Amino acid sequence: MVDFTKKDEYNIVDLLEIMALLRQPGGCPWDAKQTHESIKQNFIEETYEVIEAINKNDKDLLCEELGDIMMQVVFHAQIEKEQGSFDFDDICDGICKKLIVRHPHVFGDVKADTVDKVLSNWDEIKNKTKGRKTVADSMISVPRELPALMRATKLQKKAADLGFDWDNASGALDKLGEETLELKEAIASGDKTHIEEEFGDLLFSMVNVSRFIKVDSEEALTKASDKFLDRFSKVEKLASQRGIDMKSSPLEVLDSLWNEVKADE
Repeated sequence: MVDFTKKDEYNIVDLLEIMALLRQPGGCPWDAKQTHESIKQNFIEETYEVIEAINKNDKDLLCEELGDIMMQVVFHAQIEKEQGSFDFDDICDGICKKLIVRHPHVFGDVKADTVDKVLSNWDEIKNKTKGRKTVADSMISVPRELPALMRATKLQKKAADLGFDWDNASGALDKLGEETLELKEAIASGDKTHIEEEFGDLLFSMVNVSRFIKVDSEEALTKASDKFLDRFSKVEKLASQRGIDMKSSPLEVLDSLWNEVKADE
């Protein structure tokens, strides 16, 4: 057996062998115990850490986090290899075949010299290979597990491709006002189920508006949260400097501090 502690550099073959070693008897009790279900949350967390590295433009961190993603792929592949269903080579084989089929303008004689044409071909080929005959079939295929704003955007775009959409942002904004009124009525009724439904409709309408004004709703909400956190930290610091107890102070006092911080930006 290879002594992995003696190597100076490692590659994908080493990673596959190390994962197999960790999972086998005499390896790591924790790794051996894991299932797809027990580590699926780790995959999500590692994915977001990759996004964090990209946002920070930190190349060293990006390299590290991509390695963590690779480890997750190898982990799941090893679990299936042990069960005899597929292995890492099957994963590589499948994705290579998919890339070749979905790039006929590179590996075939189809002409696609614009990004829009490439994407159009991609969707057409994808729907054909997946057996999707209607737009509804394509919409159903959007994972429910996606972040809610992202899923809403994808569903709306697919509906828009069939012409089920407003002509411009004005129609989407008018719908936003309509949904706001319906939420107010639901709140007045006190029906929690109805309130949740109308609140969801309002959020869905907000995503619709974001498409028309070409704003990524996930990114916009993330930045709004960042802004809130920054302002709140400054308000808390300002309150401490002035001897103001935020917990016992009326909202008017806190709102005044908030506006003061906002004016200084």
